[in-house]
Order: sequence, then C-alpha cells, then structure tokens
Amino acid sequence: MCEVGTRPPLAAERGEPPGGAAAAERCRDMGEQPIFTTRAHVFQIDPSTKKNWVPASKQAVTVSYFYDSTRNSYRIISVDGAKVIINSTITPNMTFTKTSQKFGQWADSRANTVFGLGFPSEQQLTKFAEKFQEVKEAAKLARDRSQEKIETSSNHSQTSFAAKMKRESGRETPSSTRASSVNGTDDEKASHGGPAEAHLKSENDKLKFALAQSSSNVKKWETELQSLRESNARLSTALQESAASIEHWKKQFSACKEENDQLRGKIEELEEQCNEVNKEKERNAQLSRRLQELETELQDKELELEELRKQGEIIPELMSECESVSEQLQAAEKKNKDLEEKVRTLRTEVEENKHRQTNLKTELKNFLDVLDGKIDELHDFRQGLSKLGVDN
Repeated sequence: MCEVGTRPPLAAERGEPPGGAAAAERCRDMGEQPIFTTRAHVFQIDPSTKKNWVPASKQAVTVSYFYDSTRNSYRIISVDGAKVIINSTITPNMTFTKTSQKFGQWADSRANTVFGLGFPSEQQLTKFAEKFQEVKEAAKLARDRSQEKIETSSNHSQTSFAAKMKRESGRETPSSTRASSVNGTDDEKASHGGPAEAHLKSENDKLKFALAQSSSNVKKWETELQSLRESNARLSTALQESAASIEHWKKQFSACKEENDQLRGKIEELEEQCNEVNKEKERNAQLSRRLQELETELQDKELELEELRKQGEIIPELMSECESVSEQLQAAEKKNKDLEEKVRTLRTEVEENKHRQTNLKTELKNFLDVLDGKIDELHDFRQGLSKLGVDN
C-alpha cells in the first residue's frame, strides 16, 4: 500500500506517467484497483484552530476509491503531482457529511485530520457521497466476515485440539486392546497409521496458520488500538486547548460587550446632542426664513405706499373726470330710457303683426281646405265626363 509522509520518487525518475496516473499504477501493482474516480478541490482542517480550511491542492485534482483485494480494505487516494494529499482508509465508523451544495467532508481518526472536498457540481458531490456510503457498507461487511472467519477458525482449532487429545487418550488404552492391535501386519499398520498422521499434520498446519493469523490480527489490533489511543490523546489535548481558548474568547467577548455597551451609551448621548443641535439649526433656519419673508413683505408695503402716494397726487384729476363721466352717464341713461320706450312700442307692433300672421295663416288654411274640396269635386266631375264619353 502507498504510505503517507514519505516522498515517493518522481514520475520522471521511474519512467511512469506523471500525477495521479502514476499513483494509480503503483497502487494497481500492489494489488489495489480503482473503483470510482472524480475530480475535486481538496482541503484539510487547520490543526491549530480546528475551524478553518486549508487548501491542500492549488487546483482540482483526481480523487479515487481503491479496493485492496489482499487485505479486503478500501481507501480514498488523491495525488497532487508527486505529493500524496489524501490516503484515508475507510472504516465503518466514518461518516461523509454534506455541508453545502458542492462541499462535503469526513473525519479520519488515524490521520488525525478532517478532509474536505469541493466539487464543481452538486451531482458529482451526490455521486461521491453515495459511493462513500456503499464503500462504508462494504468495509463493514468485510469486517464482519473477518470476525466470523476468526471465530470459525478458533472454534475449528479448539475442535481439532479436542479431537487430537481424544485420539492420544485413545492410544493409551489397556494392554489387551493394544495387543490385539499389535497382532496386525506391518502393511496394515502402515495403511492405518499413514492417513491419521497426514490428517494430524494438516490439522497442525491449520492450527499454525490460524495461530499466525490471530497473532498478526492481534498485532494489527494492538497497533490500531495504540493509534486510537494516540488520536484520542491528541483529541483530548485539542479539546482542552479549545476549552481554554473558549474561556479566553468568553472573557474577551465579555470585555468587548462591556466596551460596546459603553460606546453605545456614548453614541446615544452624542445622538441626543446632535438632535438638539439639529433642532436649533432648524429653528434658526425657520427664523431666517421668516425674517426674509417679513423683509419682502415690508418692501411690498413700501411699494404699495409709494403707489398710493402717486395715486393721491392724481385724485383731483380723477374727481373732475368722474364728474364728467357722471354727466355722460346721466345723458346715457336718458337715451337708454328713450330707447326702452321705443323697444316697447316695437314689441307691441311685433305682437300685433304676429297675431295678424296667425289669423292670415288660419284663413289661408281654410281657403286651402276649401280649394282641396273643389279640386276633388272637379276631379270627380272629370271622371264622370270621361265615363260618359266612353259610353257614347
């Protein structure tokens, strides 16, 4: 498997393709096969603050899932040039969390860090999360199978050991049984003893293999336990540091809050003073506007007074003109009365003419009616004459 922390030889030195292709070739040579590949921007949590993200790659790099058939394990691997930036073995306890539409993260207790991936689209993030869940379930299933295999091998070794002890006790039977078995020929002894020894040898080999596997598993579990203890210790120290930093920030927050309250009080006082100044400014502005209005009114009044003075000088002329106008008005009134009398007489004449016209109209209408009757009679008379002429 590819190790983290050691610089692998450059691709040009090995004669391999650069970047993630070279890492994939190395992992294939060691028994690992890629099962899923995508591209994303890689981030790691800042170990000092445990809050901020630190970019592990300057641009989007290849991120792949690898399956190790020899160890039956899954890993996420990403390489930026000649630097391995992600080498995370997936365990059933890991969880991939979507923190936004295009960003996800997971914690690796063995590496004592948190990895973050920024994808160009939400669809790629969803595919990666689904694959993570699938690989997680597969890792859990592989762990359960390995435990079942270990339990089965231990039970089988115990059964084989009990059968061996039983056979050894069976060999130590009384002399009569031993004598009866000795009476056989050497060929029979060889034919009966050979398969039993081969079976015992195979059982011993199986026990040795199970013991070696259990010891290797114990060592592996011890190393995992030690790494977990170390990560727990680091996490506890980080937790203590975060608690201390929280207390420090709480004190700073309380101090900032007090200072903020004081500044707010000062700001309120200044706002009140500013409001009073603004009110005084408004009053002064109103007074100045009123003063300007009064000055304009005074100027208007002076102009009116000057005009009245000028008009007072021409009052005698106006009086004489008024007298002449009044005389002319009297004469005009007399003429108006005469004209009114004439209008009355004309109206009476018009009324008489209208009456005469109505009488004439009635007489004319009567005459026309009589004329229509005479014309009808003449028409009838003419028709009679025409009939007589026809008869003759």
